[in-house]
Amino acid sequence: VQLVESGGDLVQDGGSLRLTCSAPRSITSVFNPLTLGWYRQAPGKQRELVAQIDSYRATNYGDSVKGRFTISRDNARKRVYLQMSSLKAEDTGVYYCNTPIQANANDWGQGTQVTVSS
Repeated sequence: VQLVESGGDLVQDGGSLRLTCSAPRSITSVFNPLTLGWYRQAPGKQRELVAQIDSYRATNYGDSVKGRFTISRDNARKRVYLQMSSLKAEDTGVYYCNTPIQANANDWGQGTQVTVSS
């Protein structure tokens, strides 16, 4: 599944940003059952799971983003969103959208850069 991330930007500390993950039309029949997650890789650190949403819209979040980030999905548009608020410098990194299977196989897209300036 080829997923495309967008929406990354330079934002000030305390600001907000919404990231979008788009799936191609070719996976229409398989998108809805997919569990999808947003991951990030900060400079000099390992990639980590930030938020995840399953086919029932159950969600889970990394401890560092709980209460600040919200993941959601629009099955009709084949999109997954990450609404980020109260951004901090430590949220800086490249954000990726992926399925757990592809993440475990180290199969990643281009990602989108988020930079939070303090």
